[in-house]
Amino acid sequence: MRVMGLDVGSKTVGVAISDELGWTAQGLETLKINEEQNLFGFEQLGKLIHEYKVEKVVVGLPKNMNGTIGPRGEASQKFAQELETRFGITPILWDERLTTMAAERVLIEADVSRKKRKKVIDKMAAVMILQGYLDSKN
Repeated sequence: MRVMGLDVGSKTVGVAISDELGWTAQGLETLKINEEQNLFGFEQLGKLIHEYKVEKVVVGLPKNMNGTIGPRGEASQKFAQELETRFGITPILWDERLTTMAAERVLIEADVSRKKRKKVIDKMAAVMILQGYLDSKN
């Protein structure tokens, strides 16, 4: 059973996938999206869900530090609802506070250039979201 992890932003969606046993998360890709034009990459996500036989999708839910949900969190909730409508998979919303900052720190420690970090940061955040979920289940 594979699980997909998503880090939904306003311009990109980081995508990660678990191994078949559901123990480890690997970065897959970063999809370009455009909120203003209602282009959210659902076609490509559908292909990935089918290709990897995904049974669960974990969507990062960015909460404020006080636990409330702001505009980005609401956008993630809407994205998750659309996933369920389109693909019939009930999404799991996962608290993603500080995952992008943690991903940035890992990449900086690995001496990845700023230009390269920008290309992989969302995919790395998706890995951290998914791995957090997988660790909670194992």
